[in-house]
Amino acid sequence: MLHGTVPRSSGILLHPTSLPGPFGIGDVGPQAVEWVAALAEARQSWWQVLPLGPTGYGDSPYQALSSFAGNPNLISPTLLFADGLISQRDEADCFLPENGGVRHGEVGRRKRVLLRRAWEQFGQKIGPMHEECEQFQSANRDWLDDFALFAAIKQHFEEKPWWEWPPRLARRDTGALIDIAAVLHDEIAVHRFGQFVFDRQWSALRTEARRLGVRLIGDLPFYAAEDSADVWANPELFLQDDARRPRQVGGVPPDYFSTTGQLWGNPVYDWEQHERTKYRWWIDRVRSTLSKVDVVRLDHFRGIEAYWAVPFGEPTAENGTWQPGPGVALLEAIRSELGGLAIIAEDLGVITPAVESLRTQFDLPGMRVLQFAFGGAVESRFLPHRYDRDTVAYTGTHDNDTTAGWAAALSEEELRRFVKYEPGAIHDPALSLLRLAWASVADLAIAPFQDVLGLGTAARFNTPGTQSGNWTWRLPESALAATRWRQDLAELTSIYERAPAA
Repeated sequence: MLHGTVPRSSGILLHPTSLPGPFGIGDVGPQAVEWVAALAEARQSWWQVLPLGPTGYGDSPYQALSSFAGNPNLISPTLLFADGLISQRDEADCFLPENGGVRHGEVGRRKRVLLRRAWEQFGQKIGPMHEECEQFQSANRDWLDDFALFAAIKQHFEEKPWWEWPPRLARRDTGALIDIAAVLHDEIAVHRFGQFVFDRQWSALRTEARRLGVRLIGDLPFYAAEDSADVWANPELFLQDDARRPRQVGGVPPDYFSTTGQLWGNPVYDWEQHERTKYRWWIDRVRSTLSKVDVVRLDHFRGIEAYWAVPFGEPTAENGTWQPGPGVALLEAIRSELGGLAIIAEDLGVITPAVESLRTQFDLPGMRVLQFAFGGAVESRFLPHRYDRDTVAYTGTHDNDTTAGWAAALSEEELRRFVKYEPGAIHDPALSLLRLAWASVADLAIAPFQDVLGLGTAARFNTPGTQSGNWTWRLPESALAATRWRQDLAELTSIYERAPAA
């Protein structure tokens, strides 16, 4: 999809929560505008983000409470104040002193209070924003009503997962839903309003990015989280038992990285039901993501060809089986409905010829991660001299250690092989991988911003298989404001002919 339509270019991976700012989390306010301006100054064409949905247990963007909603924690108090929806005191109440990382729990509590105040103020004003809000809610009613009700009930029951709610609510008994909706009327309205605000602020940021020549790459998890509005509101789309618990859950089998595999716990899909509906939910899901970004990275692409299904209740992923995915039918349905497939296929891990054939049949670019060429489960397909043009080259991803941290942990033999391939790695491994990615024939090259800055393991964003300490890293204000990295990256991008036309 990228080859022939996207010029040779490059970009940076940085989730918005990692941006600096005074509110305990990065958001889509002034620092985000400064960030896209810095990318343009560094001659970058792309900003890649992780999933933008509201996070639940564990704060992972890949376990969102909805496949369609935006994360209200990314809403900017500064922009709410600029719109006259909160007071300066309200904005100040969201200030959180820097403590070296995102404070998800405290941020969530303060943003909920803030949105309630903004909604109350919004109700006292009549103007163009009201018409915008009505249009947004009408256009998104298919998912918004269920999500707002789900979020309000979840909040009412102290964030418990939906299967721990009273049985009538968990099973969506019509009478019980009508009763609780009457009780939680205002809370539901606040959640609906919060989604409008997120969409309005994100759209303004995206417009500014486009003005500066920066396009956005988003991320779509293959599975939906079990504790999500998706599963609660659409039980027929997932394999569940009579008690509405999963029959099977997703994961990957044992491999080099884990002797017991990875057990994700997401309910697997009832693909026969999806086929009967002509994949409507999936089409809507991709369309919703593309309403926020220009290109989607589809996580765990290999699950479309075949997925690892583990019986519910198993302690590890060892006792799973490969089950056939929807394959060509799903991709054809999405392409036919949306007029194309602006998708990057995340084809990491054990990839069979059948998965590769499916990717190439639809001209989807795959991913090549340079760290995997030299350390860990080394595969020759990740060596840059083996790349095709229709490829996205990465130094690492959000799941990798930073390149500096990764290089420090290489064995003597791995380091020797790395330096033999790229002699400059002995002095600056992060810069060496940047050069290899940018110099490769891949149409698109991406690096986590930590690698641009040469940061060590302390700046790692996520360690797969761990339950704490993830998704919290934030960029220091001084690093965003610095000019040296912009100049150096602009020069590197120009040398390897990835800079946009002047």
